Amino acid sequence: MRVLRNWLESLGPYQSLLLLAVPLAIVEPAKLGALAFAGEGHWLIGTVIMISAYALGILVVERLFKVLKRNLMKLRWFAIAWRWFTAVRAKAISLFTK
Repeated sequence: MRVLRNWLESLGPYQSLLLLAVPLAIVEPAKLGALAFAGEGHWLIGTVIMISAYALGILVVERLFKVLKRNLMKLRWFAIAWRWFTAVRAKAISLFTK
């Protein structure tokens, strides 16, 4: 696993972005597909697909983002967007925790 992590950390920022986009391009449409299956009355298949998509998102995309975040922050536009997102998220959390 250390070899894989070292390889991922050695990638450039755009390579990291592309590598992160691949599982996202699978997970997000799968969630919409799950809704389509459920809408057609196939609740069990839709539920299984939805749970699998969320699990893949949490287990793969989240871990991949943690490893690639340093590379992604080298992209100025990404760093600005990330700081904005975290500020908005913190503000939203503070509204509900008071």
